Amino acid sequence: MLVFILRRLAQAIVVMLAVAFIAFMLFQYVGDPVHNLLGQDATPEQREQLRKDLGLDQSFAVQFAHFAANAAQGEFGISLKQGRKVSALIAERFPATLELSAVAALIALVFGIPLGVYSALRRGGFGAQVLMTLSLLGVALPTFLIGILLILIFAVHLAWLPSYGRGDVVMLGEWSTGLLTGDGLRHLLLPAITLAVYQLTLIMRIVRAEMLEVLRADYIKFARARGLTNRAIYFGHALKNTLVPVITITGLQLGSLIAFAIITETVFQWPGMGLLFIQAVQFADIPVMAAYLCLISLIFVVINLVVDLLYFAVDPRLRVRGGAH
Repeated sequence: MLVFILRRLAQAIVVMLAVAFIAFMLFQYVGDPVHNLLGQDATPEQREQLRKDLGLDQSFAVQFAHFAANAAQGEFGISLKQGRKVSALIAERFPATLELSAVAALIALVFGIPLGVYSALRRGGFGAQVLMTLSLLGVALPTFLIGILLILIFAVHLAWLPSYGRGDVVMLGEWSTGLLTGDGLRHLLLPAITLAVYQLTLIMRIVRAEMLEVLRADYIKFARARGLTNRAIYFGHALKNTLVPVITITGLQLGSLIAFAIITETVFQWPGMGLLFIQAVQFADIPVMAAYLCLISLIFVVINLVVDLLYFAVDPRLRVRGGAH
């Protein structure tokens, strides 16, 4: 077990070092931070002094070592656009993105799993066929179009829900949340549904496929031969084994929700990390772009590490194989 964990940690460190190197290359080849900070009217002496202050006069290896050390501490310098520490900007925006992603993942799970089970158990019925058709639309339609359609229906025509912003939030220490206010929940609903549509349809189709596969297994036939009820077979045996790969995929998709919330946050002007990243790209704000890249990579690495550990705990074959090395 210890060898397995150490091996996975070593792989995670290598991945993060590679991501840090890619992020560092942004500073080298995308724009000039000295020019962005001082503008065109600065004297050569001012430029040279700032270059020394930023450490840009040092060798490539030394600069990367300093960058990696600072990144490990969550420090990425000063935003070229806003003139504030990048870590402070990320700390302000991360709660909004995490809140949006968590609610979207919850919606996808709460609706995706039951609909997947229903479409598997009633695979020849009209309702199941309608669900599968709608799932194709959910997979095929781009996120920004789904968001625009929801705004058009529920914000413009029906005027039920707001179309932009986060609404009223409350502070829990340093953490901001809109889940505790009615206005915050109303602002959260449309972007959360928009972000959840693709994940919901994906989970539904995966649950359906896994459920159909499990129902053909021999132990399900033996359970029927023992006289177990359909409810006990479907929910006591089949669904339990179906959810193992579903939970794994859902965990990985949570990282995707956080990473790819950019489009949803842009459509709804949601003040999260995705909108911050888009603004950074437009301004060539390299420190913010580098911080976003490293943070998203860290989230994926942590989720993959947790999934690997769960596999190791659940699957005895991995423990036997791990002990053989």
